[in-house]
Amino acid sequence: MLTGEEFVDASALHRRGWSISAIARHLGRDRKTIRAYLEGRRTPGVRRRPLPDHFARFEPYVRERLFEDPHLWGSTLFDEVTALGYPRSYVTFVREIRKRRLRPRCEACAGVKGRPTIEIAHPPGEEIQWDWLELPDAPWGGEAHLLVGTLSHSGKVRAVFAEGEEQAHLVEALDGVLRRLGGTARRWRVDRMATVCDRATGRLLPSFAAVARYYGVHVDVCPPRRANRKGAVESRNHFLAQRFWWTLQAKTLQEGQAKLDRFSERIGDRRRRGRGSVAELAARERLLSLPALPYPAVVEAERVVSAACLISYQGNRYSVPPGLHGQRVTVRRRLGSQQIELVSTAGSVVACHRLVPAGAGALRRHDEHRIALERVVLQSLTSARPCRRKANRPPGEAALKAAAALAGEPRDVVVALEAYARYAEASR
Repeated sequence: MLTGEEFVDASALHRRGWSISAIARHLGRDRKTIRAYLEGRRTPGVRRRPLPDHFARFEPYVRERLFEDPHLWGSTLFDEVTALGYPRSYVTFVREIRKRRLRPRCEACAGVKGRPTIEIAHPPGEEIQWDWLELPDAPWGGEAHLLVGTLSHSGKVRAVFAEGEEQAHLVEALDGVLRRLGGTARRWRVDRMATVCDRATGRLLPSFAAVARYYGVHVDVCPPRRANRKGAVESRNHFLAQRFWWTLQAKTLQEGQAKLDRFSERIGDRRRRGRGSVAELAARERLLSLPALPYPAVVEAERVVSAACLISYQGNRYSVPPGLHGQRVTVRRRLGSQQIELVSTAGSVVACHRLVPAGAGALRRHDEHRIALERVVLQSLTSARPCRRKANRPPGEAALKAAAALAGEPRDVVVALEAYARYAEASR
């Protein structure tokens, strides 16, 4: 293939009277190639296809189908054109669709990509943006739920791991983020979380409106499918997922939370934002003070009782009465209180404990639980010698008699003469 510059040179030399061979030697090309371009049989800059265009015959059909439904799956469309005689593979088929730009743009699903944008002014201390970040394959097992809060003016971010995304867990994580930020902004911006508002109308739930009144803030709910309204927290989600979560090594949720706090202070706050760092801009934020205690929501979490009649909660272990091992109990705690209740599946409170700071690795066992468990363990002990598992025990006398009865038992043999009669009749 000749480029446009080479074609210009070849044309100029040909007008000067150069031969095809001389032009080919000068440009380092084949004589047949130079002749084809000078005679107009080939176009400069366009590579000749070595194979026939199998897609060209099906392009009108594919174009019309994608115009009718821009969301039509490529595999579904491939099944249709294959039935019409398309001979190539699925990979080649979708590559031709992309290259020829046959799929029209859907404005409703395109988000903000390709649309005009403008910077939104965020005064210091005016707004904090919230979002859940679901992180799969947590090192401690299952899926991690991370509530991320970002100050829109400075970009300062803090996040808290939660056991779930129910409203009580949301309030607990929300208070934890605010206390790590050192206060709250005057407005909270959230997307249409089912625990915050009615997703159809966008109106706040009465239960979450009480939370907002407790902290003295306004709540702004984003319109549906408008991620650009909370772009600050969306970008911090990507930052945490790639810079922190990608290489996190932690055995427990509490260990992961401690490493996240250190990461946010040492790396997140040192990022450059405009002419200063995030920490320098955050120092200008005029945040509102927080209440002394978090909003008194009731948090519940299910746990399985171990063989030692203990349950694990926030990196500590608490005892229950004996007889519940292997069963599920519910840990119930009111935010701001220093007491936790352990509730059985029947709904009765089986134990109460004083809450230990998360991640302390402490063991809290009541004396009455310890005495009762010791009694159960001692009663289960026995002085009988355990069975010997490697002894030789051939079949006994009773088993041998039963085997002999089975061996000597007569078997009934039934001979059907009717079949023989039919065969004899047929042979005659």
